[in-house]
Amino acid sequence: MRHAKKINHLGRTDAHRKAMLSNMAISLIMHKRISTTLAKAKALRTYVEPIVTRSKNDTTHSRRVVFSQLHNKYAVTELFREISPKIADRPGGYTRILKTGFRKGDNAEMCIIEFVDYNETYTVEKTKKKSTRTRRSAKKAAPVENVAPETEAPVAETETPAAE
Repeated sequence: MRHAKKINHLGRTDAHRKAMLSNMAISLIMHKRISTTLAKAKALRTYVEPIVTRSKNDTTHSRRVVFSQLHNKYAVTELFREISPKIADRPGGYTRILKTGFRKGDNAEMCIIEFVDYNETYTVEKTKKKSTRTRRSAKKAAPVENVAPETEAPVAETETPAAE
């Protein structure tokens, strides 16, 4: 019976599957987006999400644990320096799978798996728009008139004549 055996074997042996997922995780970390089949992307998501969660805590132990799964020091450095600060406040769900259609040769369902915070199309930048509702520009502004507090009437600024 197959009770509680939910892993997708992807038609590979255990060693081949682990090596493939490790290589795909390295590619995802280095390029932030990769194109693959839907079954591989779903398997990769379950493989890479705990690694990214581990990278939030930048300690020697967590770096060694991540390196034992990835076996690539450049990917580990990229993960801890670039990716983990961007996802520090996110409680999970670091990857997104976007279906792209079917492959021409074998009709396999293809998709793009990417990190959520690295796609500019879906991330909303909160930029403050500069107000452009001025009546005159600062360069063409007329001399400023001071208002006397007692009379409430505008008083023009006068310059004192230069003593010669």
